[in-house]
Amino acid sequence: MSSRLLRRRAATAVWVWSAAAFGILGTVVAARRLGLEEFGLFATTLAVVGFFQVLVDLTVEETLTKYGFRYVATREWGRLRRLFRSLLVLKVAGGALATLVLVVLAPFADELFDAEGIATAIVAAASLPLVQSVENVGATALLLRSRYDLRGAYQAGSSGLRLLAIVVGSSHGVAETLVAIVLAQLVASTAVSFAGIAALRRFPDGARAELGADVPEITSFVVQSSIATGVISLRTTLVPILLGVVAGPTQVGLFRIAQAPLQGLAVASSPVRLVLLTEQTRDWERGERAKVFAGIRRYTRFAGGMMLVAVPAFLVAMPWLVEVVFGGEYEGAVAAARIVLLAAALHFTIGWTKSFPVTIGRPRLRIVTHGLEAIVAVPLAVVLGATWGATGAAAAVLASAVVFAVAWGGILVRMRAELRAGAGSTERAVAR
Repeated sequence: MSSRLLRRRAATAVWVWSAAAFGILGTVVAARRLGLEEFGLFATTLAVVGFFQVLVDLTVEETLTKYGFRYVATREWGRLRRLFRSLLVLKVAGGALATLVLVVLAPFADELFDAEGIATAIVAAASLPLVQSVENVGATALLLRSRYDLRGAYQAGSSGLRLLAIVVGSSHGVAETLVAIVLAQLVASTAVSFAGIAALRRFPDGARAELGADVPEITSFVVQSSIATGVISLRTTLVPILLGVVAGPTQVGLFRIAQAPLQGLAVASSPVRLVLLTEQTRDWERGERAKVFAGIRRYTRFAGGMMLVAVPAFLVAMPWLVEVVFGGEYEGAVAAARIVLLAAALHFTIGWTKSFPVTIGRPRLRIVTHGLEAIVAVPLAVVLGATWGATGAAAAVLASAVVFAVAWGGILVRMRAELRAGAGSTERAVAR
């Protein structure tokens, strides 16, 4: 492995982990400066915005990655640029639609959650999906140049700007904090968009070309990826919303604190997952399928070993960590945080599931597996959350994580058997 590649991977890890640190610190600052009740409003608003952003917005990044690498491999530069132009328009349109939906729904928010101030907060944050829509398109262009280190750097910059926005805005109130976050995101999106344009221009010039026969396949990929992302949102953002409806915004705030282990471990594995997405997609398009499965095995063994060591220590330290980091008024999040930690460890161990469906061009697998996860999480969150608040919602998240892991285990076993069967058929054909 070249020293340049090692430096690039190391830089990616540093930048992505920095982004994670800024994100977690932003939650800490908001929790401490806003207080328990206002932080609950803040967390509920972000959950609502996130839900409609993911649900209504179109997920084009995975399609850009999959077909972008295909066109790079086949040196179809005209199609590559057409792909980016077409999907950028769809992405911006989706972000605008999400913003419109939030504005329309905002007047009913106070009554829905039985709390004052959420309607104003949603209006303040409503433009976030629109201004954020172009960010991942620009970042994907960097991946096609294998510059995941630069993508990580821009991610860290975006997260740092959000942290600054929270520091400045939280001294004035929830709505002011959200407005500051929107402005910070606008700056970040503009910066990464210019970087993405520069990355695309470094590819050779090509004659203007249409996507042609690839249009149906690309359309299907976009639709399936968007559905999959929407299904994922049922657990990540709908659960907090439902918890707010049945238990109130304060419990949503406690649940957001409890999700810190999930957020932390997800970001801890993010550099590796980013490398997997980039390099395994490239390997798969080259026909090196066995190499992809070998990488998954290595990741799972290493990540699982880390969790066996780390989880017991964090379970014991959780009360102290919550008090020291967030403050004594959030001690109600301790039990929920311990439960979420177990779910986070499962997701960390099988973190490759986020990139693998994109790598092999089968986004439908995400719909199936995350659909099963949502079927378990959503009703349990309502039933258990109404009785035990944030702790009950955390239990729902753990149950859904177990179902998700079992489903992916079965899929991987089947696909590896198919790969071996295909290799055996090839060897017999050669022998004949």
